[in-house]
This record gives sequence, structure tokens and C-alpha cells, in this order.
Amino acid sequence: MDAQDIKNRFGIIGNSALLNRAIDIARQVAPTDISVLITGESGSGKEVFSHIIHQLSTRKHGPFIAVNCGAIPEGTIDSELFGHEKGSFTGAHEARKGYFEVVNGGTIFLDEVAELPTGTQARLLRVLETGEYLRVGSSKVQKTNVRIIAATNVDVFDAVKNGKFREDLYYRLNTVPLKIPALRERKEDIYLIFRKFIADFTDKYRSPNVHLDESAQEVLVNYSWPGNVRQLKNIAEQIAVLEHERNLTAQSLMAYIPQESSSLPMRIGKSGTDDLSERDILYKVLFDMKRDMVELKKLVVEIIQNGGAASAISNPQLINQLYRDIELIGQESPATLTIHQPNASSNNGNQSNFDVTDDAEEVEESLSLIDKESDLIKKALKKHKGKRKLAAHELGISERTLYRKIKELNLP
Repeated sequence: MDAQDIKNRFGIIGNSALLNRAIDIARQVAPTDISVLITGESGSGKEVFSHIIHQLSTRKHGPFIAVNCGAIPEGTIDSELFGHEKGSFTGAHEARKGYFEVVNGGTIFLDEVAELPTGTQARLLRVLETGEYLRVGSSKVQKTNVRIIAATNVDVFDAVKNGKFREDLYYRLNTVPLKIPALRERKEDIYLIFRKFIADFTDKYRSPNVHLDESAQEVLVNYSWPGNVRQLKNIAEQIAVLEHERNLTAQSLMAYIPQESSSLPMRIGKSGTDDLSERDILYKVLFDMKRDMVELKKLVVEIIQNGGAASAISNPQLINQLYRDIELIGQESPATLTIHQPNASSNNGNQSNFDVTDDAEEVEESLSLIDKESDLIKKALKKHKGKRKLAAHELGISERTLYRKIKELNLP
């Protein structure tokens, strides 16, 4: 079966080189029994390729099941995949077969495989290597003959480096990598796919056909389509149902396409890393304050060196206080800027005459972020008399983060 026959059979539209390459890989790997890892953005059609591999394989007459690993709670995923014995956990009123037992002799498609818990990853690795598994609550080894096709829309190699996915399982699943191109990578196919969807939906809803003028086609092709084919299908259905004007212009089409914006606020950190984002915010505030203080110090020293302060400040007490304040300012680098404090008695009563020299004692301050963080936490705790909830609010972090920081820094 050639690529065009596969497209016709599975409803795939497009002629881009990336799409044809993906189909060719699926066609070649299908007759074998090795594992395949399909990667691609959400909505790009990964499940369609799992059906292609299964239907062109020797297991085509066996069962096929698609499992969304990210949609099954962590507490029940092992039971769903491998089954369980009666009484193995609360609510297990009877024994149950898992997917690997039900699909014996067929193909199982594990979508969003990167969402699997670490323990389940170890069980899956054993199935891949030996074909053996244990039901939850059982010590009897079960055998299965299942081909595994996995898919994910995240960078699994990054997950491996971050310790969220087993490296041995990654290489075992990734025997043959199959990347599905995003819709924006196959612009020549976008209008063809849209026309197919519009034809299907206008026929389904018995509405007149829709045509796009040249400007609308340009908007359609140049949009980034973050939701890929799934998003394009949804918009085509909206237009078929809601649009009264059957000849769409660019302006009409834009009413259905979400507006892209590069001015959205940047999210700090990733899902599940709230502690990191709070720490980053704290560091940013500290660095901003340090920079402002350094600039202020430079400005004051420049005024003094140029003689401007002699006329602006005539009170020795104020001058001495100014020097003390400058010495407290955080230094920009270990090579600190030094100031010689004038002696009011040596001015013979002339309060407007004083000099600034470079031979005074240097004052250096630690630039360690850990020391700064520790000092801030100590000051906040002292200010609020050890009440950690108030100290955390003062620092702009959660109470849980404050507890963790106190433990990490060995603070009293």
C-alpha cells in the first residue's frame, strides 16, 4: 500500500514533504513488532498514525485500544493497565482484567505516556522487556503479547533529564521515533484541509458551502494554529453553522480565529513549581533594589567630587550621616568605591570646605544570594517576633516556602 492509498483509507489530507515522510515511516515500521514513540503537538493527529501502524501490521485482526495516560488518576492507573485482584484495595470487590490482558495479541496505544507515574513506568518497562506483569495485589506473574505504541506532546528527553521519566523506558519506547509535523509546518496543506472540513460540515448541517477570498486564504495559511488540525476542524464547524455570509473575507474570518498577541504577561516557572517562581520574584526584587542603590551611590559621589555638595550641604552632621548611609549601600562589585569621611574639626569652622579622597579604607560586602536570602528571612522573623505567617507575608512568599527555606538555610 503506497502513501496515497494510506491517505485515502485513513482520511489524511495533504501533500507536504514532512507529512509524506511520517506516513512512509509508519508504513515501513508497521509489519515489524517493535515499539514506536509518536511525538507531535496536541491535535496534530498522533492517534491516526497509531491506527495506521496497527491496521498495516500482522496484528490487524487483534484488538486495539487507545489509553489516555494523562486522564487516569495516579491511584488507579496500575489497576487500569495491569488489572487487580479482589480485595487488593478499597473498592476492589472483584478481580478485574487490565488492558494488557484484554488486548493480548493486539496493540495498545498509550497516549500522553510522559504522564505515567514513576512506579507505573517501571511496570511498563518490564512488560516491554519480558512481556510479564503482575496484577495489583497478586504475586502471580502474568504473560502478555502486546505491541505498544506510545505518544506524547512533550519533549520526553527533557523529562528524562529532569528526572520525570525513566531513561531506560525512553530508549525502549523510542526504538523507532515518529514525529508528526505541526499544522504550521505544512502550510501548503492548510487550505486543502479547511475545504474538506467545510464540505463535510455544510453537508452535515445542510447549509450552503463557504468560500474564502484570496485575503481570507492568506489569513488562514499564515495563522500559527496552536491547536493544529483539531483547532482548524473546530473553526470550520463554527463557520459552517454560524456564518451567514458564504463568501468570507479576511475580516470575516478573523472573527473566528483567536487573536495572537506577543504582549501577554510572561509566566514565571512551570506548572508545579510555585516555590521556584516565588524565589525568582524575590531575587528579582533584590537585584533591582541593589542596582538602584548602586546608581544612587554613584550619583551622590559624583556630586561630592564635583563640589556640588559644598553649597548644597553646609551641615557637617548631615554630611557625616550621608557618608554613613553610603557605606551601607550594597557594592556593585568586590572592587568597592571608597570615600574619605571629612573631619569637621579640621575645617576650622568652615563647614562648606571638605575633600573626598580615594585612599580611605575599603568596605566590602558579601554578594552571596544565599547570605542575602538568609538575612532577609532573619530580619522578617525578628520584625514579626518569630511569627512565620506574618514573616512570609512580609517577604511576599508562601508560608510553606518560608518553612522550606528555614530548613534549607538551617535558620533558628
